[in-house]
Amino acid sequence: NIFLTILIAISVALIIFAPLLVNLVAPGFSPEKKELTVMLMRVMFLSPIILAISSIVTGILQVFHRFLVGAMAPILYNTGIIIGILFFVPRFGLLGLAFGVVLGATLHLLIQVPAFLFSGFAYKLQFNFRHPGVVKTLTLMVPRSLGLGAGQFNTMVTTAIASTLISGSIAIFNLANNLAAMMVHTIAASLSTAIFPPMARAFAAKDIKTFEYKFQGAFSQILFLTIPISISLFFLRTQIIRVVLGTGKFGWQDTRLTAACLGIFALGLCGQGLIFLLSKTFYAAHNTKIPAWISFGTVVFNIALSLIFVWLLSFSNVFYSALQSILKLQNIQNISVVGLALAFTVTAICEALILLFFVYKKLRVFRLTTVLPSIYKIIISGLVMSTVILLVRDALVNYHSITLQTTLGVFLQLIIAGACGLVGYLIASFALKSPELKMIEESFLRRVGKRPTIDI
Repeated sequence: NIFLTILIAISVALIIFAPLLVNLVAPGFSPEKKELTVMLMRVMFLSPIILAISSIVTGILQVFHRFLVGAMAPILYNTGIIIGILFFVPRFGLLGLAFGVVLGATLHLLIQVPAFLFSGFAYKLQFNFRHPGVVKTLTLMVPRSLGLGAGQFNTMVTTAIASTLISGSIAIFNLANNLAAMMVHTIAASLSTAIFPPMARAFAAKDIKTFEYKFQGAFSQILFLTIPISISLFFLRTQIIRVVLGTGKFGWQDTRLTAACLGIFALGLCGQGLIFLLSKTFYAAHNTKIPAWISFGTVVFNIALSLIFVWLLSFSNVFYSALQSILKLQNIQNISVVGLALAFTVTAICEALILLFFVYKKLRVFRLTTVLPSIYKIIISGLVMSTVILLVRDALVNYHSITLQTTLGVFLQLIIAGACGLVGYLIASFALKSPELKMIEESFLRRVGKRPTIDI
């Protein structure tokens, strides 16, 4: 009740002062774009209120070991956005997109209401600031909230920088980032969320052995699952973007820039994935200050790096020529938006390494000698996968039955090369007897038909 009241007050204030916020977020926008952004923002500020209620409900349901509707809620959220695109936009224009976001947030909440009503939780209208649970939550939450705020501030600054670049830079950066994030969040966020309760229980029981075992198992699994995704996104980045934008309004230059950004984001997927786990590890140990301070530091680092890279890519130099050659961006003069993606990736890797260092230093649960054999086998399997993808991808270029001038032909090249690469990765992992294969089998395959648990 306390947090929801505060959030409503903040949202109302931001609705009122939306014009000032837009000037900060997108200083490079024209007056017409700023006016439209203000209108969209004011409608969409209703969604944080609804999502906040829904998130509290999700947390309560997790206490009662009910995970299904919480996992389905994001699907309903996206469904609401799609409804807005298909049905609201034709009637209300771009404002229909904002209505779709609000509808999605409402559906996110509604799907959980029946399970919440029958969970056994009894709601009471209380505002007791001195309640021990409130005090402890505030103590743990403040650093975490500041860390999240720093992340959002980083997004705002990145958007502001992108708004000063060539037209379409924001769309290019966001599309590439969303495609990469979607893949890593599906694995890393889900795995870290599932591993959090048993880690928290082990820490509370002072069972450090179990705590360490859970952490190292999740650490290896995230690497095992994100590395093949990273490889696929990097080597098939152009095919992915051409398929996604096959019916869109992006030109060939925009497509190449988006593919380049996706390739750069792919290089940092492992770092992004491990950040979820490493942060949750600190939270399970009731330490929210270290992740918050590291988040603050990396935000400053990312902003500085973004400005440096964008500046370096604004004129011809060795760095500009090297990046243009590596990412195959010849004949494109303005590639500054790629600097934002590069800064984001470098920052994610650095943040993961710093968090890992403090996990070892403060919690003493990371042993390199234990995970090194798994990392060694994952790297070899990844090299096999890379080789297979490159061979199949290039072979399909000369295969006459597949025309790469059509979206269907590119899609077939993407699916065939990606599938062959994945098979190569699994065969290599099986031949090397990677323990992660057994972990995944025990975590998922053997639980089919059994009562679900939250352990891993």
